[in-house]
Amino acid sequence: MYEKRTYRDLIKAGSLVSFGVSVKETDLWICADRLLESQAKEHVFKIRGYIESYIKSHPQFLKTLVPWVVAEPVPLIIREMGEAGIRAGVGPMAAVAGAVAESVGTELLAYSDEIIVENGGDIFIKLNRPFTYSIYAGKSPLSMCFGIRLDSQSTPFAVCTSSATIGHSFSAGKADAVCVVSNSCAVADAAATSICNQVTSEKEIQRAIDFGKLIDGVSGIVVITGGKIGIWGNAEIVPL
Repeated sequence: MYEKRTYRDLIKAGSLVSFGVSVKETDLWICADRLLESQAKEHVFKIRGYIESYIKSHPQFLKTLVPWVVAEPVPLIIREMGEAGIRAGVGPMAAVAGAVAESVGTELLAYSDEIIVENGGDIFIKLNRPFTYSIYAGKSPLSMCFGIRLDSQSTPFAVCTSSATIGHSFSAGKADAVCVVSNSCAVADAAATSICNQVTSEKEIQRAIDFGKLIDGVSGIVVITGGKIGIWGNAEIVPL
């Protein structure tokens, strides 16, 4: 069943042009200097083909919940998913949304100086101005009370969110929202899933953050569970 992604209304694109791109299960929201729908869709078809082809020859890649070692030459997106899962201690599909967002965003930077690509709560960002990411945490009383403020950077970066109480993705934890900042969207996605798995109650927030900050490539973490919030690293919290 299609779930309307009303949280996309929270992405403030400023003067950028916003548009959606959907291919099978892939549903992207993109902001760029100009309309790049055809370029984005063409690239999504290409990378989905890579992923589908690899899954056809390696069926467990789709299902495994443990790290997957890619031994043979493969397309970059497959290798990035595998490496992100190894860093975070999860299966490669935990990184798929972030990896797709980053691959599309990187491709579109050839046509646009600024880019935002959102894929299921995982965001690839290249902006020449500060950006505030509003944190949606479901039924938590802290939901939409805070945002992560990120300064403009010369290189792209990512903010990815995982939740045990929102959506249909599997989670072994109970966090309402785990947001991870990284320069790799695949790593941020996998790390958010892994950290979320560690949060079984409000008392586990600090332990989960201590676990997450050891993941290579993670630069900032925000964890919201119930009425509690934990923050670490490059994650400046601002009230909304």
